[in-house]
Amino acid sequence: MAGAGALLVCAGAGMGVDSGLPDFRGPEGFWRAYPPYRRLGLRFEEIADPEHFDADPELAWGFYGHRLALYRRTVPHAGFAVLRRWADRRPVRVFTSNVDGAFQAAGFADDVVTECHGAIGMLQCTRPCHDGTWPADDVDVVIDEDTMRARPPLPACPRCGRVTRPNILMFGDGAWVPGHHGEKAAEHRAWLRAQDASRLVVLELGAGTAVPTVRRHAELASAASGALVRINVREPDIRHGRGIALAAGARATLEAVDAVLPG
Repeated sequence: MAGAGALLVCAGAGMGVDSGLPDFRGPEGFWRAYPPYRRLGLRFEEIADPEHFDADPELAWGFYGHRLALYRRTVPHAGFAVLRRWADRRPVRVFTSNVDGAFQAAGFADDVVTECHGAIGMLQCTRPCHDGTWPADDVDVVIDEDTMRARPPLPACPRCGRVTRPNILMFGDGAWVPGHHGEKAAEHRAWLRAQDASRLVVLELGAGTAVPTVRRHAELASAASGALVRINVREPDIRHGRGIALAAGARATLEAVDAVLPG
């Protein structure tokens, strides 16, 4: 890590667990975090579906409104501060499937963070009637936590009046508006091409195999050098041994590595 010319941080859902965010791994993990959905028989993949914003928007906003409030009050764990210190010493980019905005909250500039699945802090029209996205700063959804249903009025599109939705790529989503995320993805690819591949270190944190977008990106980015460090409590294995696999949590591992780095 000390000799890295540049650092690419690839983060999945496991990165947020040490900040106290729930683990949605499997139906039981999801239902422990949200008991009302057990009674309804709804799994994460089913509630995280854009169709609910048309068929039952109060149910859809109950889930996403709760998550929006949760992420707003979540403090990024100490591992984020370690990464920020490393970013002061070399070029760093972040590629994450997390939609919580934690990297920006931890002090990373928004223009170095690529959120490949969008962000809960941005909204879009559910239709969509246009390709614009806008901040959810003024959104405060009131939720009945016994039923996990939102109470009207729900956030509305300022152009057509239709119910809005978070600007997140959901399961089976054909209406997601990439917006500025598409622009940042293009900038991210250009940054990778400009790096000396032999001196690029890829640090992958808490990225699972169920939705392997982040893992695949980390493997491709490190293909030239084999300089991949995979930190994952449950799924640390690396194919063909091209890298270092650590079966551990993100915060503790980052702090332990930082403690032994020179300077």
